[in-house]
Amino acid sequence: MNSPESSISFVNCSSQLRIKREESKILLFLPDSENINWIELCQELQCRLQGTQGSWEGGTLVYLMAKDILIDARQLQMLASSLMSAQLELKWICTSRRQTAVAAATAGYCVEQQLATQSLTDAEVTPNPTLAEPLYLETTVRSGMEIRHPGHVVILGDLNPGSSVVAQGDIIIWGILRGIAHAGAQGNRESRIMALKMDPTQLRIADMVARAPDAPFAILDPEVAYITTKGICIAKAVKFSKTHTFVSKVGAWIDSEKNTLDNSEEK
Repeated sequence: MNSPESSISFVNCSSQLRIKREESKILLFLPDSENINWIELCQELQCRLQGTQGSWEGGTLVYLMAKDILIDARQLQMLASSLMSAQLELKWICTSRRQTAVAAATAGYCVEQQLATQSLTDAEVTPNPTLAEPLYLETTVRSGMEIRHPGHVVILGDLNPGSSVVAQGDIIIWGILRGIAHAGAQGNRESRIMALKMDPTQLRIADMVARAPDAPFAILDPEVAYITTKGICIAKAVKFSKTHTFVSKVGAWIDSEKNTLDNSEEK
C-alpha cells in the first residue's frame, strides 16, 4: 500500500527579516516588500534580538542591507531604537536608493550607495565605470562618518577630520575638506576633488595617494586636486576646465594653454 504524499511548503527568505553574523559585525536584511509595516517590523526585530541575547557583545555594529527599499529618517530612527534595546549600534546603511542614502547621511550614519548588488569595496576595478546619478548632500560629514557612492558626490557642508568620502566620480565639497576624499575609486584617473578650501587628512584619486602637507595650503580660493604625470596636484579651480585637458594616453591632466605637461607643485 502506497503511503500518502507528503506536503512540502517552501519559505521565501527574501520576504522575511533576517539577521546574519559576519565577523565582528551584524548584517540586518529587510523583507523585500514595498509595503513594510515599520511598527510590526521593529516589534519583530526586538523579539528576535531578545531570543538571541548573549550571542554578541554590547556595542556590536549593525549594517542595514536596505537594497532598493525606500527608508526615511523616522524609520531609520525606529530601527536604531530597536537595535539599541539590545545594545547594538546601527552604523552603516547599504542602499541602492538615493533618497535613502540622503536620509541616512543627514541622520549621521555611514552610507554605501550601490548599483544593484555591486559594492565599491568588492567591485572589479575598471578605469571607466558606469556612474550612478550624483549624490547631493546638504550636511556636514562628521567624524566617524563614511560616504560611498558609485557616481559623483556633492556635499554642501564641510568634510570633518575623521570622516571620509569615496566616489567613483568627482567629489565636490562646498565647504572645507579636512577628512579623507577618494575620487575615481574604481580607477578613473580623470576624476577630480574640488573644495572651497583644502586641508585634507588624505587625498586619493584612482590609484594615486597624496598625504597632507606639514603646513596648510596657502591658496584661499576654491581649489581642485587632479592627477598629473608627477602625481596628485592642487591648483585654483578658477578656469581649470578651460586651461586643462585630460589626456588618456598618459592618464593625466595637462595645461592645454601651454600644451605641456602640468608643472603644478605636487602635494
